[in-house]
Order: sequence, then structure tokens, then C-alpha cells
Amino acid sequence: MNADKIAQIAQIASALEVSGYPKPGNVHRTRDYDDMKFEDFIISGIVIGDSIRRAATDVDVENPRLGKYILEGVSETDKWVGENTNLGILMMITPIAAAASISSDFDEIRNNVVVLMKNTNVDDACDLYDAINIAAAGGMGEEEEYDVTSDSAKDELRKNNQTMWDVLKISAPRDILGREMTSDMPISFELGYPTYHELKKEKSLNEACVLTFLTILSQVPDTLITRKYGEEEALKVSMMTRDLLKMKNDDDFHERLKEFDDYLYENKLNPGTTADLTATAIFISNIKSNF
Repeated sequence: MNADKIAQIAQIASALEVSGYPKPGNVHRTRDYDDMKFEDFIISGIVIGDSIRRAATDVDVENPRLGKYILEGVSETDKWVGENTNLGILMMITPIAAAASISSDFDEIRNNVVVLMKNTNVDDACDLYDAINIAAAGGMGEEEEYDVTSDSAKDELRKNNQTMWDVLKISAPRDILGREMTSDMPISFELGYPTYHELKKEKSLNEACVLTFLTILSQVPDTLITRKYGEEEALKVSMMTRDLLKMKNDDDFHERLKEFDDYLYENKLNPGTTADLTATAIFISNIKSNF
């Protein structure tokens, strides 16, 4: 697929995800947060276009430099927004974008993601660490090997020749995105994308986005909530989401959805990783539609 088209689809996916409302617990078109506004995410979705285009242009399968393009996207976002609005989206979409550009049909993309991720190197790992620190995002954990916040982290990575694949494997047991990026992305390709792809055939794009978000959250406890409040709280939110989805055909579903959004917002429960997975689902669906 043409790199320009892939970049456009990435920008569209970012815009559609943040526009979905009322998408519980996240910034959306009718909900700002104190430190992040709806417009911040719109800007972020636009400025990643160039980095995604470069990631998908003349891909070197043996050395795809995925970390470089993730870092470029985060750095460009930081110039405009200065908040972590899209690190997770960039981490997920960049390898898919590169994989789509070297795939002759849609069904090759998942396998090519694995190939490209396994061909990352220590420079990619160092670039990813820089991206995480620019975005001021956690994930590896200060007590873990190759602590991303340590001044000597990159020296340790180079000394031990740890690739981006290797360091994401370390985070995988407690981080959904790490698991997705070091597998063949089962949540994205088997749950998120199929859900959105079917829903958009009969629902508005907004409804498709919100229902995809809820479907993912109902089945996959959110990493960001787990990191801040523990596994029990994350599981509780997922169970509440599951109960809410059972009412999706009820006349008062929208009111219940708004109440759930208010509950998560008031309790500072932000399913941010689910938002990243939702954007990824939209991205994959539109890749499929344009292949």
C-alpha cells in the first residue's frame, strides 16, 4: 500500500478515536481534562502523518528502524502539544504501517508485523526509551531491569545488545501494548479491528468507535488503570463495562453511557490503553477497506 495513503489512514484513525463520545474515562469531543484538551489530540493526530509516511516508505525489512519513527512522531507531537497524547498509538501503528507497505495483501500484515518487530535492534530500543521519556510515560517500572527512567538505561541496553523487541518482552507481562507488539497483535486483529469493521457498516462512525472501545475494555482490563490503581480496580472497570454493553440496545443506553463516563472521570479512572487499542482497530479497519 502507498505510504501516503497509510499516513492519511493513521491521521484519520487518531482523529476518529478521540472524537468518539461519550467514550468513557477519556478525552473526547465533549470532555476535556485539566492537562489535556480535545484539540491537543486532534493536533497530535495530524502531526504524526510525516513520521508514519517515512516509516512506510522503502521499508528495510532487515532494519526497519521502527524506534526511530516512533521517536520522530513523539518529538513532533511534543513541539505542538507537550503532553503524552499519542505515544501508545504511535507504538502500535508504526509497525503496522511499515508492515502494510510491504504486504501484497491484507492477510500478510500480521505476520509482517512480527517479522519487522523481531528485526528491530538496540538503536530502536534506545529510540523507544527516548520517546517514552519525552512523553513522560511510564510502563517499564522503576524496579525492573533496564529501567527506562535511569540515566544509564541506554548504556545498559547497548552493553547487552537489547533490541526493542527484547525490552517490550520485558514489559509484556504487565503491559498490553508490550504484549501486542511482541506477538501478532491478537487484541488488535482478532477483537478490535473485526468489531469496528462490522459496526461501521451499520452504525455511525461515532457509535462504531465507542462500541469498539467498550468491547475491548469489557474483555481486556486497562493497563493504565492497573498501573495507577491495581489489577482489582482495572478488572472492576471491565466488569462494569461488560454490564453496560448488555444494555446497548436499550432506549436509555446513551444516558447510562454518559453516567459511566462521569463516574470514570470523577474517579480519575482513565482507560488510556484501551483508547490506543481503539485507534489501532480503526487504523487496521481502514487499511483493510483501502487495500
